[in-house]
Amino acid sequence: MQLKRVDIGGLITPNNVFLAPLAGYTNAVFREMCLSLGAGLTFTEMVSAKGLCYGSKNTQELLYVTPGYGGIRAVQLFGGDPEYMRRAAESEAIAPFELIDINMGCPMPKIYNNGEGSALLNDLPRASKIIKACKNSGKRVSVKFRTGIDEGSIVTADFAKMCEDSGADMITVHGRTRNKIYAGDVNFEEISKAKRAVKIPVIANGGVYCREDAERLMDNTGADGVMVARGAMYCPWIFAELTGAPLPDIRALVLKQLDDTLALFGERFALVFMRKMTAFYTKGKRNSAALREQLFVCDSIPKLRGMIEGIEF
Repeated sequence: MQLKRVDIGGLITPNNVFLAPLAGYTNAVFREMCLSLGAGLTFTEMVSAKGLCYGSKNTQELLYVTPGYGGIRAVQLFGGDPEYMRRAAESEAIAPFELIDINMGCPMPKIYNNGEGSALLNDLPRASKIIKACKNSGKRVSVKFRTGIDEGSIVTADFAKMCEDSGADMITVHGRTRNKIYAGDVNFEEISKAKRAVKIPVIANGGVYCREDAERLMDNTGADGVMVARGAMYCPWIFAELTGAPLPDIRALVLKQLDDTLALFGERFALVFMRKMTAFYTKGKRNSAALREQLFVCDSIPKLRGMIEGIEF
């Protein structure tokens, strides 16, 4: 695919292949790993604006950035109340971040029914107030959204223009409607409409699992870059494949992720998280079903490390 830098309100990314915010996955260690593999931009897991305002410890833990992280620091916030979003964006907890991404696409019922995430596709005036409220922080702001709630309520171009008019410095369009969750074809034409509607950078999201997927998404949308979501969960070295960075020794990469996760989050979290990630990384490999069964009964870090050392990645 055609690599280029992306100008996000004066923040210049090294390339146009980004890691999506992924709830439960894009922790500090995973983000740093993807950056080292070539990702031009990574985002935290989505962070509740209300949780920040109320001083939630779990919410604040999502904001941790490793001391050696060398990329642009980007956080994703979600919320449906402009005042809470303003307070969160201006908070001390968000001060270290250079870019705030606003989640206006999460399809999950818990988020949607609370008037957050993709529910904002139904309410452009409120979405606009939220963007303006976050811009009051003085930080660059991007918005990630979907094409609509369902095929009968497509809003892509209008929503994109609203984002730009409200001060957004970049948008990311997930080319599916809310009711499709993560299934079905990506609507290239709707992402193209967003690109034609605005002058700010437009990043295309949806269905990228390999170089061919990324190239097809770029070629059919005219977008300025791609954002990799679930494809990175299964194969984080996709960033090396897409950017031309050296391909890593995968076993060594996974062992380092295990050690770094253990050091940062402790044994309990590291065991559960890395069992899950190792299962993702080996999906489709020979005897992967049997391996998954062994992984999920593995009860110690030394045993897990031994299993990883024996896997043919």
